[in-house]
Amino acid sequence: MITRHVVVFTFSALVSIAPAALAQAPAPAAAPAVDTKPNDYADEANWLCRPGRKGDACDVDLTTTVVAADGTLTRETWTANPKAPIDCFYVYPTVSTDTGLSSDMTADPAEKNVVLQQFARFGSKCRTFAPMYRQLTLAGLRQRLGGGAINFDSGVWYDDVRDAWQSYLKRDNQGRGVVLIGHSQGAYILASLLAREIEGKPAQKLLVGAYILGATFPVVKGKDTGGAVKTIPLCRKAGQIGCVVNFSAFRSTVPPPANTLFGKPADPAQSGSCSNPPAAGDAGTPLKAYFLSTGRLIAMGGGATAWAKDKTIDTPFVSVPGLLTGKCATNEHATYLEITVKGDPADPRTDDIPGDLGAPGKPVPMWGLHLVDVNLVMGNLLDNVEAQTKAYARR
Repeated sequence: MITRHVVVFTFSALVSIAPAALAQAPAPAAAPAVDTKPNDYADEANWLCRPGRKGDACDVDLTTTVVAADGTLTRETWTANPKAPIDCFYVYPTVSTDTGLSSDMTADPAEKNVVLQQFARFGSKCRTFAPMYRQLTLAGLRQRLGGGAINFDSGVWYDDVRDAWQSYLKRDNQGRGVVLIGHSQGAYILASLLAREIEGKPAQKLLVGAYILGATFPVVKGKDTGGAVKTIPLCRKAGQIGCVVNFSAFRSTVPPPANTLFGKPADPAQSGSCSNPPAAGDAGTPLKAYFLSTGRLIAMGGGATAWAKDKTIDTPFVSVPGLLTGKCATNEHATYLEITVKGDPADPRTDDIPGDLGAPGKPVPMWGLHLVDVNLVMGNLLDNVEAQTKAYARR
C-alpha cells in the first residue's frame, strides 16, 4: 500500500510562527486562481540550477570560516566539480513569499536563499538540477489551515516536479546515477515521486539515493519498507545505494511532543524513520554543520550569532566542528534525529545554534529544528553521497 503524504498543521502551530516566518507572507483576501498549465522544463528559465550555468542559484560563494573550540579561525574554500560522475535533483521546501496559493515561476530571494543553504554545496559531488515549481506558498499554507490536512502528493506543486523529473530523464540524464534531495514540502513531493515514477520502473536502476529530509517517511513498524514506498529501503550504512535517508531533527532538550509535526505517521501500524547516516551509534555522530554566518535561516531572517568572542566572520558560511552530535532516537511520540549541543561557557565559541521556531528562548516543540534540518548535517550528507557514488560505480 502506498501511503498518501498528508501533513496536518494546526492553527496554533501557524500562530506560533506567524511573527517570524509568515509575517512577510500575508494571505490575500481572495487569492488569484492557480495556473495549472504545464511548465516547459525544456526552457532553462524554469530551473534554479543546471550544470555549468553561470549566475544561477547554485553559482554562489560557499566559502566557510571554521571556528575551532579554542576560537581559532581557519578558512575553508569550495569549488564545484564539473566532471562529477552523478547528478543531484533537488526540490526545495516551503519558502515562497508570493501572495497566492501557489508561487509563480520567478526565482525570488526566498528560493535563492534556500538553494544557497541546502543544495549548492552538493555541486562538489554531483551535477546540480533544481527546478522551479509552483509550490504551496507560506501564504497558501495559512489559507489551507482551516481545511486541516494538506496533500503534497497532488496539485500543481506535485505535477510541476513530476514534469521537471520527466524532462530531466529525457533531456539530461543519459543513464547517469542520480541522488534525489528534498526538504519539507519538497521531501513529501519527492516521496510521492519515488512511489509513482521511480519504484518498479527503469528509473529505479538510476537511483543512487533519496534524501527525504525534514518530513515524515513512514515504514511498517519493525521494517525498513512498506509505508511510503513498497520496496525501496531506508539506508542503514554508509555507501548503501538505492535507499532512503530520512530524519527530522529535534534538540535533545526539546524532544518531539505528542503534537509533533514530524516523525509520527497517522497509521498506528507504521512508524516514522531516522535512517543512517547521518547519525550512528548510541553516543552520537559528530555533525558537520554549515550555517550562514549572518544567522539567516531558510524561511526567516534569524538573529545574528556571535560565533566566536571578539572574532569577525567575513565568509558567507561558518562551521563549528565538535559542537554538535546527532543520533537516531525514538520516544513515545516519534522517531527523530536527536541533536545534542555541546556548548562550553568556558571557551570563546558560541554555546548554541539557531534553528528553532518561536520567540527567542521559547522554541515551539512540535517543529523541532526544522529550519536547519539540512544545515545540521550538510557535511555528513556530502560524505555519504561520495560513498554512495563510489558504491554505485562498483555495482
